[in-house]
Amino acid sequence: MALANAAEQPNVVVILADDQGWGDLSLHGNTNLETPNIDSLARDGAQFDCFYVSPVCSPTRAEFLTGRHHVRCGVWSTSEGGERINADETTIADVFKRAGYKTAAFGKWHSGMQYPYHPNARGFDEFYGFCSGHWGNYFSPMLQHNGELVKGKGFVIDDFTERAMAFIEANKGSPFFVYLPYNTPHSPMQVPEPWWNKFKDKPIALSHRYLDQEQTDFTRAALAMCENIDWNVGRVLKKLDDLGLSKNTIVIYFSDNGPNSFRWNGDMRGRKGTTDEGGVRSPLFVRWPGIIKPGTEVAQICSAMDLLPTLADLAKVPITGDKPLDGISLKSLLFGDKLALMDRTLISHWARKVSVRTQQYRLDHQNKLYDMIADPGQRTDIAAQQPAVADCLIKIADSWKNEMLSDFGKEFDDRPFVIGDPKSKFTQIPARDGVGHGNIKRSSRHPNCSFFTNWSDREDKITWECEVGTSGAYKVELLYTCSAADIGSTVMLSFNESTLVAKITEPHDPPLVGMEHDRVKRQESYVKDFKRTTLGNIQLEKGKGTLTLKSLEMPGKQVMDFRLLFLTRSK
Repeated sequence: MALANAAEQPNVVVILADDQGWGDLSLHGNTNLETPNIDSLARDGAQFDCFYVSPVCSPTRAEFLTGRHHVRCGVWSTSEGGERINADETTIADVFKRAGYKTAAFGKWHSGMQYPYHPNARGFDEFYGFCSGHWGNYFSPMLQHNGELVKGKGFVIDDFTERAMAFIEANKGSPFFVYLPYNTPHSPMQVPEPWWNKFKDKPIALSHRYLDQEQTDFTRAALAMCENIDWNVGRVLKKLDDLGLSKNTIVIYFSDNGPNSFRWNGDMRGRKGTTDEGGVRSPLFVRWPGIIKPGTEVAQICSAMDLLPTLADLAKVPITGDKPLDGISLKSLLFGDKLALMDRTLISHWARKVSVRTQQYRLDHQNKLYDMIADPGQRTDIAAQQPAVADCLIKIADSWKNEMLSDFGKEFDDRPFVIGDPKSKFTQIPARDGVGHGNIKRSSRHPNCSFFTNWSDREDKITWECEVGTSGAYKVELLYTCSAADIGSTVMLSFNESTLVAKITEPHDPPLVGMEHDRVKRQESYVKDFKRTTLGNIQLEKGKGTLTLKSLEMPGKQVMDFRLLFLTRSK
């Protein structure tokens, strides 16, 4: 139930960049690019000097969405189910929706694909985007809208922004919470021509301190992508102005981890994937005209976990979850509280490497100690000079590891992939979540947007550990490719006692795509225009089991390239 009428409740727009470093903004002194719209959020509101996120994507999203450390939320990886936020967690969208807000997310979700992990199950009335950790093509790709597969329109960041602006306009008469998680400058490095043309031959004035590890074209592409983000942020701000909503809208901007390459980042050590300063320090800007004083600067160390309690506090929205938060409200800091800095420690974690940050010090994962005020680049270990400080922070790190990591990781994740959750008629079962057996291999070692290929033997199969949430008849559709020479394989889908047998009868052999848009060579999988076909219906009974897709007959050299199963419950 809403506690106040729409006029008294501020709207909220949260914009999250993907792999944009603290240094990828002109506001922070990077003369390689111009980001006037993002910079304006700091000028017109508050900027945080020491704001921290996780070293990689999905843990940061979990911490923002729940206000709790990602380890508590069950997030141990960025793919294959490890990115899912536990189903019993309350999200920021749940909190605002229960308070009467219209809620929507447009972009990269990366917190679970199937219900109850899907964004529509986590408090968002509307979702348009993709659920994986990265995507293989940024130009009119396959996306989803509220669980249905759809085709995107143009460059994805522009597309997500258009959708967000349309939602804002459609809901201008009621309070709204819009989450706009962009997927750039994450690789593959794709950006429209106008932005790339500006940078493709541009000299790089500021470089990373490890100059020999910087890839100039990658840096150029990342900067071009950041300027595209800035243009889209400007479009959102203008839409709020045009609708007369700016004064009653809180706008937040931050990134999910450090930069995804060695490029200028204010001399900080570390990049994406590390628990050093450069891997976890992010920009954070908060604008609320007339409420937050322009030019407010916050020196206090803060975390992505603080955003849920802060936004709820600012909007006077009750936090309805039953789990204790790790984050705290930053409201007083946003209003210019000049009291002494809080004595606080923040834990950064990835792949069992733990770093501890206080207002003055950072203990890295090797127990080296740095004075971050005197030595922000982490160049001089002072553990021998400050043994009491080092010992204290080592004890904090060890205690945290003992409490949080004793039963954490893939080997402890017994959550099956859910088919037919009672609240959804659609279920996607992608290659990303499956296990290939025999000769079957992934199109890339990065699972998120991969497909299975080299299905070259009748004994090969693909399996998923699943749980059917609702008994019933399910229509099964397949996204595949197969050459004319290999057409005619008979496949069987089985789950416990249920089976479905079908034949692949239509050839569809498109080329790999994506490389034509890449500005630098990628590591991730290229993609295809996969064909969607109906295999038939299968009766599934509620319960756990192994979903298996295998071949019964294979007249050619390969069964197919497999991308996705799409299941629709009949009732």
